[in-house]
Formats: sequence, C-alpha cells, structure tokens
Amino acid sequence: MKPSMLAAIDVGSNAIRFLISNVEELSPDKPVKKNAYLRIPIRLGTDVFLYGAISEQKQAAFVDAMIGVAHIMRAYGVDHYRICATSAMRDAANGQDIMNLVREKTGLRIDIISGLEEAQILFNANALTRYTDVDSALYVDVGGGSTEVVALRDGKLQEAFSFQLGTVRILANAVNPAERERFATEMRRLGETYAPECVIASGGNINKVSKLLEKRDGKPVGAPELRALYKDLLALPLEGRMEKYGLNAYRADVIVPALDIFLGVVDMSGAKQLVIPKIGLVDGIIRHMWLNADSLEDRACPGAI
Repeated sequence: MKPSMLAAIDVGSNAIRFLISNVEELSPDKPVKKNAYLRIPIRLGTDVFLYGAISEQKQAAFVDAMIGVAHIMRAYGVDHYRICATSAMRDAANGQDIMNLVREKTGLRIDIISGLEEAQILFNANALTRYTDVDSALYVDVGGGSTEVVALRDGKLQEAFSFQLGTVRILANAVNPAERERFATEMRRLGETYAPECVIASGGNINKVSKLLEKRDGKPVGAPELRALYKDLLALPLEGRMEKYGLNAYRADVIVPALDIFLGVVDMSGAKQLVIPKIGLVDGIIRHMWLNADSLEDRACPGAI
C-alpha cells in the first residue's frame, strides 16, 4: 500500500517552501492536493552569493524553521517526506555542516540536488504532462540561485540545462558574465533547434505575475503583456511596486530580475507566449515520492524531538 500523507520541502535560495499533501491517486490532469503549504522567506542565497557561506544568523533561522517543519509534519501525521536543497546550499562552504546540524536537532535528512535533478523530478513525475500537448516547448523554472531549462518535443524530454542565473544571485551582482553568455547562446540554439511554441514557466515570481495579470491556471500570457508589466515594475521604486501591485517586500525586488530572465528566454528562443501552470519543485517531489513509493523506507517522518 502506498503512503498517502506526504511532505515536500524545497530549500531554495530565496525561500523555503513546505507542502503537505494527502495523496490517494495522481493523474496528469489532477493537481497535487495542498493540505498545508508554508513559505518561509529566509533568503539563504544572499549570504552565499556575496560571501560564499551562510551566516550564523540565517543558519539559526534555518535550523529553527526545520525544527518547526518537523513538528508540523508530526502534527499532520506525515508518513514520508523529502527535503531538497538547491543552488544556495550547493554553493555554501558550510552547507554540509548546516545539514548535519539539522539532522542532529530534528532527525531530518536533507538532499542537495543539482539543477538537472530538479528538472528531472518535475518531468519524470509527469507534473508537466498536461501542458505538453504542443509539438515543442521549453520548460523554464527561475529560482533565486539558478534557472533550469528543459527542451520538450512531443511531450518527451530532449535536453536539460541548469544555469547559475537566478534572481537573488542577480541582485547580489554575483552572476558570471560567461554564464550569461552561455545562457544566451543555448536559448538561441534551442530556439533554432526546436522552434518552441511556448514556454512553460514556473517559480514563485511567475506565479505572482500570473495573479497580477489575472490569468487562470494554464491560460497563456503573451510576450507583449509580460513586457508591459516588466517595464512598469522596473520604473517603480521598491515601495512603489509594493503599493501599486500589493507585493510583499520579499517579492517586490526579485520579481523584476525574474521577468527579465523569462523575457530573455522568449526573445532568444522565439517562443510567443508563456503558460504558467503554477507548479513548483514541491509538487514534483510529492509526485515523485508517490510514484516511487518502494524507495521511501529511509524517508519516514522522524519521531518526537
């Protein structure tokens, strides 16, 4: 019998995302049920991209967050969990020490995954199937530390990339110019090779864009309206973005570089529009766990602290 109460935690560069889902069945057209969802804006990437390590202050906040996560999982009766750390924890000199500390304090195991693994989790778990009925598309996830791009043709993965190009990394002026050039070169090549009909876009910022543009789940967003919003946000000071668009402080700064990246993909690949399914890594982790239940023996929720 497959476990039903599952928890997924995405330890990202900008925030930690925590999802609990009671899964009875899954299909490509059925979204993951959200029994509980929490976003914790610790922004680990700021320390890492500027100084190469996570500061003591943010380290303490992260450990506190993981202790809270452990308590919440037990309160919900979670059967199995998986915690995936991405760009910031990968790059942090003290990342392994912090993960060891979390294991000591909570019993929780954290996996550092590559950008390509991140893309594979979403694709292999069929989280994108309902959005890949076009002949060719690019799946693009923009995070705080990196951007993942998957080329799809006839619903099948053709190529996958991870670029050290993310919103928090951009704000910290920590993007290598050579990486920007690699990104541009590959986007143009993917456009020439696959002629994508659309970009399937994911990430917290593009989900917020979808809400600002009052788009329903999966309804296309044209490049002109995306560019108009970008120009308006870019012209406003941080406080102006918060006031006009009702943005939180942790969203008002990163949404502009996120839009810049997405528009770059559209312009360089030749795709005319974006589809925003409002899925993310936590959704993919839940699906991946449920579809691979036989490998979950070491992911049981730990006992009381």
